[in-house]
Amino acid sequence: VQLQASGGGLVQPGGSLRLSCVTSGFSLENYAIGWFRQAPGKEREFVAGINRAGVRKNYADSVKGRFIISRANTENMVYLQMNSLQPEDTAVYYCAATIRPYGQIATARTVYDYWGQGTLVTVSS
Repeated sequence: VQLQASGGGLVQPGGSLRLSCVTSGFSLENYAIGWFRQAPGKEREFVAGINRAGVRKNYADSVKGRFIISRANTENMVYLQMNSLQPEDTAVYYCAATIRPYGQIATARTVYDYWGQGTLVTVSS
């Protein structure tokens, strides 16, 4: 089982980035997916989650209205579109997978079974 996040980089405040998470070794359609982030000196926190079919989505209050999570099960891909980025969004971003009943989204990092290696997003002028 592998998840690999990519797409991070340096962006100015107000800019946008699109993170990608490529998955392999498991049937993506059976897993809910979450994006988490960890800033230096802080706990890893939930950013966004999406259910197995991609119909239900959940966002942390801090990113609601700015970030969009999506998935393409047939392509084994999950995405996080990040708009209106701010310096406080600077962190390493991780994608993760957890087996959930069809409609559920998990926000607690402890229930996630598989994690990608993370991609660094730096928002700075």
